Amino acid sequence: MGYQYILFYKPYNVLSQFSSGSTPPASDSAPRLTLKDFIPIADVYPVGRLDRDSEGLMLLTDHGRVQHRLSEPRFGHPRTYWVQIEQVPAPNALAQLRQGVTIKGYRTQPCQVELLTTEPLLPERDPPIRFRQSIPTAWLAMTLQEGKNRQVRRMTAAVGHPTLRLVRQAIAHLHLGNLQPGQWRHATPAEQRGLLQI
Repeated sequence: MGYQYILFYKPYNVLSQFSSGSTPPASDSAPRLTLKDFIPIADVYPVGRLDRDSEGLMLLTDHGRVQHRLSEPRFGHPRTYWVQIEQVPAPNALAQLRQGVTIKGYRTQPCQVELLTTEPLLPERDPPIRFRQSIPTAWLAMTLQEGKNRQVRRMTAAVGHPTLRLVRQAIAHLHLGNLQPGQWRHATPAEQRGLLQI
């Protein structure tokens, strides 16, 4: 049997690992959901991670070389996010994001940023984003070649636009497509060939 490549739409509030690790805080009545609650396949491991409060595409595989190439920072590859932020950003804020901003003493690499004219078609988040009538929101498409911890959130905050919702839409040539939160599928032969070329 060959290697396995699994595309998964991680829902909000799910840990991007197979065990919940430490006991949840006392204020948490229910145990934290993990990948184990959604993916019934043994011996596949997530390539990178998404924070518990982020959603979207994850790749899981048992192919060590692919995992290494996609996880190692020196082999940069594009990751595209749809990002809902507070307020509508001015052109100079978008320019700052594109050029790179300093977060936690680190200067981010230049990236692609586009202000979306329409809200992306996404499933409702559970729980939904807190709506505040006095504060408008906007959506960005951001494509980064790097993936530091909470980088997108820290970048938008650095230019005065806190992130409200974050959905990873693509990893290299892999896309969410028609997957819904909690669903997974095997990579197609063409997608697998693309992974082997990375």
